[in-house]
Amino acid sequence: MKSYFLALVFGAITILISCSSRNTIKGSTDSFDYLKSCMSGDFSSKLQSEQDSDFFDIRLRMVPIWKSTPSEFYLYVEQAVSTSIDKPYRQRIYKVEKISDTEFVSHIYTVSAPSRFVGKKGDDAVFKQLTTDSLQIKDGCAVYLQYNTQTNDFSGATKDGTCPSERQGAKYASSKVTINSNQMVSWDQGWNEEGKQVWGATKGGYIFVKQK
Repeated sequence: MKSYFLALVFGAITILISCSSRNTIKGSTDSFDYLKSCMSGDFSSKLQSEQDSDFFDIRLRMVPIWKSTPSEFYLYVEQAVSTSIDKPYRQRIYKVEKISDTEFVSHIYTVSAPSRFVGKKGDDAVFKQLTTDSLQIKDGCAVYLQYNTQTNDFSGATKDGTCPSERQGAKYASSKVTINSNQMVSWDQGWNEEGKQVWGATKGGYIFVKQK
């Protein structure tokens, strides 16, 4: 079903994130930098859409903005159908913070007049004009990530029942993400008061292959 597209449009943000590499990352700074590198780039679900007609060819851009610190970094995020790259249906700002050497959290924000950011690079002037106090946080929709030292990856999700949603009679939404150096898997779902799923993917998330 094409409901997967709606899941991305209306779902609570991204995701369960897992990153992998051949070498184990050691130290909090290295793992945090690695997380940033995994989350940054251009992604595409084209391959999945060719193999399964239930999925659309969606393009995802995650661009670092502003100056990073040892404990936080920001990303500008946009998603668009491949045939309408210049008209993204979802635009967000992520603030990713380090809680401990193995724990991180990605806070989700919306911005006013998002069309001004379409296709922009992280160092473009438009982002220099944007300030943190102008961001609107999506309360309860943060994604909490855990670094696995054995598999050298990150995984996470939103907390249960905290991310509000009114889409198709939903009470709340959940988001899970998996990301490695090659791809990201994003799975958003909506649930009613009885805990029954009312929108979103049912058999798995979108698989975004990293392009660069």
